[in-house]
Parts: sequence; C-alpha cells; structure tokens
Amino acid sequence: MSKMEEGKLEKPNAKERSKHEEEELPLMALNHVSRLCRNVEESVDFYTKVLGFVKIERPPAFDFDGAWLFNYGIGIHLVHSEDEERLPADTDRLDPVDNHISFQCEDMEAIERKLKDLNIKYIKRSVEDHENKTTIDQLFFNDPDGFMIEMCNCENIKLVPAGPLGNIKLPVDRHTPPVDLNQNIKDANK
Repeated sequence: MSKMEEGKLEKPNAKERSKHEEEELPLMALNHVSRLCRNVEESVDFYTKVLGFVKIERPPAFDFDGAWLFNYGIGIHLVHSEDEERLPADTDRLDPVDNHISFQCEDMEAIERKLKDLNIKYIKRSVEDHENKTTIDQLFFNDPDGFMIEMCNCENIKLVPAGPLGNIKLPVDRHTPPVDLNQNIKDANK
C-alpha cells in the first residue's frame, strides 16, 4: 500500500525529495481559459465591457469562428459552438458550488455596482473563517452563454500547503505571454 493509499502523507526522505524535484514540470502560470459561445461578438462585448478584457489579434491559422481576449495576465479564448448541447441549457442558474472561473478583485463594491448598472443577475455571499478572523466576499454571475464567473477578494485567506509536496511557485521574473504594448502607438502614428 502506498503512503497516499494509507491516508497518510509522510515526509519524503532525501532520495524521494530529489526524485520529486527532478520530475517537477516547468509550468509558469495559467495562460488562458477557453469558453464555447453561441455568439462570438456578444461574448466579446460581455468580456470587454463587463470584465475589462481587451480583444487581441488571433493567429490566422485558426480557421473557425472565435476571438482571443487578454488582461490581468490571463487569456480568454472564445470559440463559437455549432453544437447547442455543449453549452449550458440554463443560462440563469447560479450555484457557487458548480463549475466557474474566479477572478481576484480588489474592490467588490465597484463590481457589484457595475453588475447592477448593467442589469446582470448575480448572487452575493460572504464566507467567514472565525478561526483566522477573515472573510471572503464573493459575487457570482453568468456570461451570456450561462458559464458562471466569480469575483472574490480571496487574498484575505493565506494559502498554506496541505502537505510536504506543497512546492508553490509564483512567476515574478517574466510575463507570459509577452504583450506588444507599442502596437497601439504604431497604429496611432499611421
């Protein structure tokens, strides 16, 4: 029976640690989230106006309807779906324990005001951790196709690795993917 099967996590010995360190993947950060959509332009409108994403050029090799968006170090790739069954049937359902993508937010009131101004249905909740004297505020709402989005101030909770394998890496020395911020200046000078 392995250490995991026994329900225990034992501290690895030096040989096991060395093997684990050799096998670590060279991952850096989340690159993008892909979302199917019924109408690409409607989804672009939502993600740019509601969430502040910027439409970016998409490689011409992609010969299907879609769009790429980027901001906050995260990409969202929108792909037009020809199959309605692959999209959520209920576009109004909001359930915080269902699939969703979450964005860290530093001003929850501003997001809530924006959702109200745009008449976007949302649910609001707070999760209190009395032991650590912290509270997480959350707002849940759907994109036009019924995919749920969360806004939260999760920085209020300190992340603590749950075992000895918790080798957390934070990319601080580079930005992936590179962004050509000079392109707007070049376009403006044409």
